[in-house]
Amino acid sequence: MSDEARIDSSGAPEKTELVLGFVPLVDAAPLVVAREKGFFAAEGLSVRLVREASWAALRDRVCSGVFDGGHMLAAIPVANAVGLGSWRVPLLAPMALNLNGNGVTVSPALWDDLLGEDATIRAGDLSVPRALARLAQRRRAQGQTPPTFGVVFPHSSHNYLLRYWLAAGGVDPDRDVRLKVVPPPQMIAHLTAGRIDGYCVGAPWNDLAEALGVGRLATSGHDIWNNAQEKVLGVTAAWASRHPATLRALLRALLLAGVWLDNPANRAEAAYWMARPDVIPVPEAVIASALRPAAPGSLLFHRYAAAFPWASRALWTLSQMRRWGQVDAEAASVAAAAAVCDPAAYRLAASDLGLAAPAADSKRDGLHAGPWSVAASGGGAITLGADRFCDNRCFDPADIDAYLAGFGCGRPGQQDQTDHFSAREAASS
Repeated sequence: MSDEARIDSSGAPEKTELVLGFVPLVDAAPLVVAREKGFFAAEGLSVRLVREASWAALRDRVCSGVFDGGHMLAAIPVANAVGLGSWRVPLLAPMALNLNGNGVTVSPALWDDLLGEDATIRAGDLSVPRALARLAQRRRAQGQTPPTFGVVFPHSSHNYLLRYWLAAGGVDPDRDVRLKVVPPPQMIAHLTAGRIDGYCVGAPWNDLAEALGVGRLATSGHDIWNNAQEKVLGVTAAWASRHPATLRALLRALLLAGVWLDNPANRAEAAYWMARPDVIPVPEAVIASALRPAAPGSLLFHRYAAAFPWASRALWTLSQMRRWGQVDAEAASVAAAAAVCDPAAYRLAASDLGLAAPAADSKRDGLHAGPWSVAASGGGAITLGADRFCDNRCFDPADIDAYLAGFGCGRPGQQDQTDHFSAREAASS
């Protein structure tokens, strides 16, 4: 299909000059690739990408209309929908940007302490948080400061995956450790200065800590939850309503970027673009390591329906907000959380490109240790990846109450204890 035909299939974009924000992480690659490889231009779009250091700053600029949209934590639109945070602006996530990419890194000193608790610990399994549970108990008994971990934002997969992993190993995330909000680019500085003992963040900041010898990967996000959705394209609902053809064109460009990125032959070129000083100012080799296509739990941008905005993933996020006391059951509207996903817009854009899209809006997670398939909206099937959790639980979006009742650790009805940046700190970071 020609570029002109793609534009005409949904009407000319209402707005052709766009500003999109991103945080310096490898999973912003679809935006960067769409710009550098001409996918935006082919849709009649002129896109300026603006780097932000913190998620709070990026969210604020999208919600206030300074940005047309951006690379966004999948949990932020859900948080806005259920009244968390400082904004009540409805946000939509019409597509995901990637699967996987997160990791938990600890300082060499903390790793040595964990080895002292259990010399057989192995990165990637629950032996690490189990040793941490014993270490935290011993430190508490001796009146010592508990280990401190950084997370990128209170409403983020990083907060929820870290808590999930810790709790699965017997660590109470609000009593046995301290959680502190730190923007992704600042994680390594905080770790080396001793202000935190570990962190959960996306690529390349785990890879860079290991390359510099200042951190050790304790587990990947894929080890906690296989093929978990990570970032989304975030826009306000009002912007999407005013610019339906622009949104459709934007989705087409980003979908093509995801297809291009998942060709292993293109990953080296992608690393080159992502390591530019105006994107992620780290060595290209570190980006290339984070983008290695054959590694278990590697970043995916198209494969396994990586870009599809599953409503069930938004509902899992809602379940964790409830589990850790960020929102109570009465305020946690399932309908509002699910509505942040917009599979209709995704399916239109995918159809324009001849790409398959799942027929269902939701699915259960945790049942599959390997590839499996779901029905496609136009007939046939789509292969999805493993979706196993580290504790082998299953999440059914149709019964969140039963899911939450199965956990022995949580804070229903209480506010989580994550330390937040002040407004001044968030604005300046």
